[in-house]
Order: sequence, then structure tokens, then C-alpha cells
Amino acid sequence: MYRIVKKRILNPTVTEMQIEAPLIAQKAKAGQFIILRVDSEGERIPLTVAGTDPEVGTVKIIFQVVGATTEKLNRKNEGDCLCDFVGPLGTPTKLDGLKNVCVVGGGVGCAIAMPIAEQLHKNGCKVTSVVGFRNKDLVILQEEFSACSDRLFTVTDDGSFGEQGNVCAPLERLLEAGERFDEVIAIGPLVMMKFVTLATKPYGIKTTVSMNPIMIDGTGMCGGCRLTVGGETKFACVDGPDFDGHLVDFDEAMSRSRAYAAFERHAHEETCNLFRKEEN
Repeated sequence: MYRIVKKRILNPTVTEMQIEAPLIAQKAKAGQFIILRVDSEGERIPLTVAGTDPEVGTVKIIFQVVGATTEKLNRKNEGDCLCDFVGPLGTPTKLDGLKNVCVVGGGVGCAIAMPIAEQLHKNGCKVTSVVGFRNKDLVILQEEFSACSDRLFTVTDDGSFGEQGNVCAPLERLLEAGERFDEVIAIGPLVMMKFVTLATKPYGIKTTVSMNPIMIDGTGMCGGCRLTVGGETKFACVDGPDFDGHLVDFDEAMSRSRAYAAFERHAHEETCNLFRKEEN
């Protein structure tokens, strides 16, 4: 059993937890993920490692409540335990040798982007962070990004925090002004990552995206997380989750990501109703 050491509400739909998992904490690197089950009858869900403390033996996860399992997970409190917590899985983000990088995060994807920005900062890299949210109530991890970024641009769709617009606006301004990054690393909604790659392509800047498709076993056996990259089938769990954004078939990925959207909403509603009945 894996104990929840700390729980923090980041915004109305996003929660941070630190889980007691010493072996994973010692080995996990930026860009890797874990798969957990809340209880013995629960489904397996992948969550990216948002940070580790090897000395204490904890792994940080940040998740958005969107379905039945994340709703159940969010109902857990400090001192409660999770049934399974497996990892680290996937390939770490390649950061060695980079001197000037732009990290772009969108929404809850900032939870994945933040440890990458932190590691780049520790490596002595110049870090420009561009993070975007729908509105000020959904903004997360501003202090953390400020601490590890040489420049930080925050945008919101409605202009209620930072500047109004999407993440491509600050990025395009920098590129048009002559900034040439060694690499752009984009993590967030599929449509956001697609447009970031379109913005960088004319400049020939390497752009890495972190893909989080439907995933079941996390070891490459089920094929659920397949993607088309450069015309070839890749599995996000073992070949990724990082890929060359200029080669990813985003339209196919977006189509597949919507396949279970209605089922997910229905399962979330059923779970919420069950909790309400138990509380009453």
C-alpha cells in the first residue's frame, strides 16, 4: 500500500499529492510516469511524475478530476493509501547538453512541464517558460515556474491573469524577434501542442511534445496508446511519452482521444452520485 503523505488543492479541478514510494522516488526522472490503482477493483490510470524527494521517499503527482478514477483519488486524504503505484515507466525527457530551451505548458500539462523546467534550470540551461490557462482560477504552479525560469510568460484565454491570448503568442513574438532556442518542449492539450509545432516549424526548431493517449498496461503489450509518428506506429508508454512534434499525427491522436469522452463523463457522474448517496 502506498500512503498519501501530503495533499494540496491547486485549483477547483486540480490536486497535488505526495505518495510514499521510496523505490520509485530514487529512480524516477523528469518526463517519466507511473500507473496507479486507487483500490483493488479500480482501473489503472497513468500520471506523470511531477517531482520526487529521494531522501524522504516520496513521489509527487498532480491530476485533474475528469473521470471516475480521478474523482475517487481526489476523495482520498492524507494518511489514506493507494492500492497500486507502479513505475517509473516511459523514457525520461532528454535534457543533457541543452543551453537555451523554451518550455511551454498548457493547463494541467504544466504539472508535467514544471519538473522539466526545474531539471533544465539545475543543469544550468537558460529556461524560458510559457504557460497558459483558461482563466485566473485555473492558474497553477506560478511560484515553482518563477523559481526555475529566466523568463516566465503567463497567458489566459480571457485575460484575467497575465496577458490575454494563447501560449503561441509569446512564443511567436520571441521567434519573430530572432530568438533561436535549442529546443522547444510543449506539454498540454493536443490542440495546443499541434499549434506550437506549427509555430516552430518555419524556424526549424526542434520541438518535443509529451503525448498522453489512452493507456492500459503501460508496458507496450495492449497497444492502446498507439500513435502515428512520422508515418510509423509508436507506443507512448515505451517509445515515449516524448516525440518529435513535427512528426506526430495530431489529428489522428485527437480523434482517438475523444473515443471514450462520453463514457468518461457518464462514469464520473455515476461516481459523484454514489458518493453523494453515501454522504447522505
